[in-house]
Amino acid sequence: MIEVRGFQVWPGSLDAAAQAAMVQEVREVVRAAPLVAPVTPGGREMSVRMTSAGRLGWITDRSGYRYATSHPSGVQWPPVPPSVLAVWRAVTGLARDPDCCLVNWYGEGARMGLHQDKDEGDFIWPVLSISLGDDALFRMGGVARRDSTQSLWLRSGDVVLMGGPARLAWHGVDRVRHGSSRLLPQGGRINLTCRVVAA
Repeated sequence: MIEVRGFQVWPGSLDAAAQAAMVQEVREVVRAAPLVAPVTPGGREMSVRMTSAGRLGWITDRSGYRYATSHPSGVQWPPVPPSVLAVWRAVTGLARDPDCCLVNWYGEGARMGLHQDKDEGDFIWPVLSISLGDDALFRMGGVARRDSTQSLWLRSGDVVLMGGPARLAWHGVDRVRHGSSRLLPQGGRINLTCRVVAA
């Protein structure tokens, strides 16, 4: 494990077999709750596609950023994949499982602007991130938007834990190196983020 600006990073935490097995479980999530093109409250379409698994799913539209009990289509979110829960339990050591596993799909040219994860209601719980597929340039800042930033390439199988001082740090994905991984036949990146959401 290495620590960068309070972010705890486990490079290569998942081997090739574990990554492939997790991708298959994520495909089942997407079959049950298809990826959607999210829109910000200001009406801007995001470049990633997303869905969720768990008791709650994170959504965004013109009504705002929030957690919802069902997919925008009305179907219930599928359970968090067992392989993802296993990583959560091993890395966090927590007895409580996450309420949400957000699935972000980055196709060619997709990115994620600097943001904070702050819709969960109780920030004592960490956020766990798992990278699958193409390399992503991950930018990490501080708790203030104006703080300096540092970037790190995340590769398939890397795991990041955002807790403690990094829990409300600004972060984002500047770009994805399309085709850099062989995990996904057509290229692309899957990012899974697990969160505990206050009742």
